[in-house]
Amino acid sequence: MRNYLMMGAAALVLTGCVSAPTPMSDMETRAHAQSVMTDVAAGQEPISGTIDLYEAMARALKYNLDHRVAMMESDLAQRDFDLSRHDLLPQLVANAGYYSRNNENGSSSRSLISGRQSLEPSTSTEKNVLDADLTASWNVLDFGLSYVRAQQLGNEAMVIEERRRKAIIDIMEDVHRAYWRAASAQRLSARLGSLETEVRSAFDNSRALYSARRTAPMPALSYQRELNDITAQAQKMQRELSLAKLELGGLMNIPAGQEFSLSVPSHNQSIRRLALSLDDMVGTAMRNRPEVRESAYLIEIGEQEMKKAVLESLPGVQVFAGVNTNSNDFLYNSDWAGIGAKAGWNLMNVFSMGDRKARAAGQTRLEREKALATAMAVMTQVNVARARYMFLTSEYDTASQGAMVQSDIMAQVDAQRQTSAVSLQTQVREKMNTILSEARRDSIHADLQEASAKIYTALGYDPYAADIDGTESVSTIAQSLKVLWTERSRNPGMQMASLRVKNPTEIDLSWTPRTTALTPAPSSTPSP
Repeated sequence: MRNYLMMGAAALVLTGCVSAPTPMSDMETRAHAQSVMTDVAAGQEPISGTIDLYEAMARALKYNLDHRVAMMESDLAQRDFDLSRHDLLPQLVANAGYYSRNNENGSSSRSLISGRQSLEPSTSTEKNVLDADLTASWNVLDFGLSYVRAQQLGNEAMVIEERRRKAIIDIMEDVHRAYWRAASAQRLSARLGSLETEVRSAFDNSRALYSARRTAPMPALSYQRELNDITAQAQKMQRELSLAKLELGGLMNIPAGQEFSLSVPSHNQSIRRLALSLDDMVGTAMRNRPEVRESAYLIEIGEQEMKKAVLESLPGVQVFAGVNTNSNDFLYNSDWAGIGAKAGWNLMNVFSMGDRKARAAGQTRLEREKALATAMAVMTQVNVARARYMFLTSEYDTASQGAMVQSDIMAQVDAQRQTSAVSLQTQVREKMNTILSEARRDSIHADLQEASAKIYTALGYDPYAADIDGTESVSTIAQSLKVLWTERSRNPGMQMASLRVKNPTEIDLSWTPRTTALTPAPSSTPSP
């Protein structure tokens, strides 16, 4: 027996040595990287034609990987909630066993009075026995704890859902910003490139005249410096605008290097004024914002943790009932049913209950303070978003007038240049001023569109309608988004999507997990 034990111990040690981790080989790393790169855009609808704002939003909504991760996390949290409900049921355990001996399981008895053997050796068990039982048990304390834990998991699932909402709201805001900047880059890129080539040619000619001493030094150098500054401004503008297209491609989950073009809208768009007062906007945000709703769920989770601390200090009562069978022929009753009950009390939990309640209460107070900080942040964001939109409407009007005036100036300079009434330097400078004025107008227009989306982000409105579940085609989603956002643009800050999430005070065990890929959250429609 000693040898067998030593051999078993040696086998366990060797097994532990064999389980040491091994790093991936270079071939395995390359294969994994290639697989990931292939799967990034797998199953996506191909791009056909130019992409407008609504298709860009639809592709981000359907294919953005960060959003897909958030959806999977939400689905996993809901599955945890589903599993927790099974803990409320009684335990039903089935056991079966077989044992055998090489000799009889016999025994004799000894008298406690005389000390002599009072019974010859005998047995009441067969050498080969098969037994089985089926027992149901239910612990009242475990049921109470499981009930509270199921409520907590339901609230945790709603927390994850609110975070998913926030993720897609932020993504849609980023799409708005990147799209309008990328559209501006596409509109101005050709003209910026042409201007840079023209400026470079003028710089080289001026430099050649200066080197040949055929012009006054200081005017030539000042002209070259001005041309160089114009080139630097054009290059900086191209860089800033071109990066927006790369960011937009990433938001739509378009693989790096794949070319696509945008449908550039005109600037003939009327700017709408806000339809809600500041108080109405703040009230709407406090009902809809994911962060505010998340804080309500977290407070409720903390309060439920205090209930758990109390329940864990109580005695547990377990009742059980079962049926049994045994193949031992010596038994008078080889089949029987049994019932029983027992109670247990971990007295150490009684002494630690105060500390655990204090800890849970402290966590709840912390969540309440976080909720206040979140509320203040939300009110500030609403105020800032509102003020920014109002300022940008004025700035856009000014920038549009400036672009119109500069266009008229450019027409006059071109006409005068044909008669040599103005110099090439003046024409180049005014071309740059024209492009700069248009770029400034485009930049403010992009900021204005972003500010419009920021208002709905600040109010907590979902960026898609309630009839969208993520399984539709890109064109179907884009058309739904076009209807929604066109209606919103008519009265900024008033129109919104239909929302379908319970209020925090309504969360209970009857909550049904989300089954669709996308589900907007609820809110009441504000008054105009």
